[in-house]
Parts: sequence; C-alpha cells; structure tokens
Amino acid sequence: MKTENEFYRHYKERVVPALQEKHGYKNPHQVPKIDKVVVNTSIGSQPDVKAALDDAKAELALITGQRAAETRAKKSIANFKLRKEQAIGAKVTLRGERMYEFLERLIKAALPRIRDFRGVSPRSFDGQGNYTLGVPDQAIFPEVELDKIKRNIGFDVTIVTTAQTNEEAKSLLSELGMPFSDRAKKPAAQTA
Repeated sequence: MKTENEFYRHYKERVVPALQEKHGYKNPHQVPKIDKVVVNTSIGSQPDVKAALDDAKAELALITGQRAAETRAKKSIANFKLRKEQAIGAKVTLRGERMYEFLERLIKAALPRIRDFRGVSPRSFDGQGNYTLGVPDQAIFPEVELDKIKRNIGFDVTIVTTAQTNEEAKSLLSELGMPFSDRAKKPAAQTA
C-alpha cells in the first residue's frame, strides 16, 4: 500500500482549514490547491549545444526525479542565431506525489541553502494565482554532487495553482511554508 506524502498531508490537515478560516470558504473544495509545477531551463548560447542540453536534461532529471523533455524554438530569430525547431532547453512538468516531494525539497532544503537568502520575492505572481521563482544554479539542491557539476544551470520553477487571485495564491504558498521576503512591506527609511 502506498503511503501518503507528508507535505500533501500537511496541506490537507493544516493548510485547507487555515485557508477556509482566513478567506471564508464554505466548502473545502473551494480552497486553492497546487495544480502542477513546471521546472524549465534554457541552455542559452553555449558553444557546445548538444553537451549543454544533455547536461541540463540530466540535472533536471536528478533534481525532479522525472525525465526532462527538450524545448524547441518556435520560430527563427536571426539576431539570436536561432533556427526554428532548434533545441534550446529542457523542462519537466510535475504533478501529484512527485510535485509535492519536489516542493517540499525546494522549500525546506534547497532555498535555505542559497547564500544570503532573505526570502523569495512576493511580487512574482502573474495576476491569475501562479508563481514563478528563478533559481540561480542547481547546486542548492542536496541531490546534486558539487564535484560533478560541469556547468551552472539556472532554471525557473513555475507553481501553477487553482487560485483566482494573487492574494489567494500567496496565502496558499505561505501556509505551505514558502519563505516570502518582507522587503516589499518595509517603509522607506526616513531622513531627519
């Protein structure tokens, strides 16, 4: 028998009642939930595109526990030396148990390992309840062995929620433990 993920259990037992109370939802099914997490990276203008793409896919697979898919250019752009259908990156879409395991590792293990970490920006919501976070390199994840890193690979983590507004999504992620910085709330220093 499969055991339930601890992070998902936390969502069901603590986050849902807290959000029902805070936002006045009458039904637990009205409470926003996380739909999927998309981890995306681009190889940029690496001189050895094939090797860079293979490294990016291997690192994403190691970090997420799921095989990465190639992303390709939709159109040609001469200024960027980009041809249509050229491989330009990799992405992984996580749902279900793997999604909750990844979020737990991201929030509890990886983000605190960033040097001088003061929280993630509360301004990275898209207006429809989705949140995107940029990760500077893969070394913050405990699974990655530092001596085996060939090149730094930064990536974006997009958390897609069923929330209708940014406020609902921020409440959901805050209750799940996302460490938002409070820099946006501090008033400007007054000079005398």
